[in-house]
Amino acid sequence: MDTATLASSLASTTEVLRASIDQTHTSLTSALSEEQAKVNRIRRELGGFEDQVGDLSGTLNTLQKLSQTDPELLVKYSKVYFLSENYVPIRLSEIPNKYQYSNTKQLLIHADVLPHLTTMIEAASSTGVKLYAYSAYRSFAEQKALKGNYTVAYGAGTANSFSADQGYSEHQLGTTLDIITPGIGGVLESFDKTAAYQWMLKNAYKYGFVLSYPQNNGYYIYEPWHWRFVGVKLATDLNKQGKNFYDLDQRKIDEYLVSIFD
Repeated sequence: MDTATLASSLASTTEVLRASIDQTHTSLTSALSEEQAKVNRIRRELGGFEDQVGDLSGTLNTLQKLSQTDPELLVKYSKVYFLSENYVPIRLSEIPNKYQYSNTKQLLIHADVLPHLTTMIEAASSTGVKLYAYSAYRSFAEQKALKGNYTVAYGAGTANSFSADQGYSEHQLGTTLDIITPGIGGVLESFDKTAAYQWMLKNAYKYGFVLSYPQNNGYYIYEPWHWRFVGVKLATDLNKQGKNFYDLDQRKIDEYLVSIFD
């Protein structure tokens, strides 16, 4: 074979090899792209599955919290729903003497509400405002006796305007208390004329408390001293919306139960 023929043969072989290499590279690139696409698809699917698992986990956590939370705590009891005579909060704690207006009677409150109450009173005190618990948890029997005394003293019609019948009192929940401040002679009706009341209007929601019976409510006379714990989230939303607790539908209120002690 002469030199020219050999050169031509080598050139032809080189061209075949190059074409083969290009084809192989193209095939490998295509295969690699397909595999990468599969990997990406699997990742997306796994990501969706992880999201589903996360959602399921969140739902289970919510259900667990609800199962451990007293469903009565956010119910509208004042002349709306009835609370059984056998109902007693799961855990009651005594309000320390330093936070009570008078130490002549033991005052109890729901154990999970107590930290919110004491934090609120301390916060007010840091600004020079003195708040004290005047009355707190009342059993069904205590409310019955109290209402009976009011009925005798003022007559049934008048008593009904400011005192709940047994089973309809928020005090039985253990989340409600009457607040008072020094300087008004222990007269609850004068509370709204004090700086303490103005402080409560501006700040109580931050600690989860709302005024149950503001002016022109449809349940009882205006009670500026009567405050109920409903949780920081609900109290804050009510404050933002300029609404009162009893303005909301019960189904809407129930949505906040899971976060009442957050």
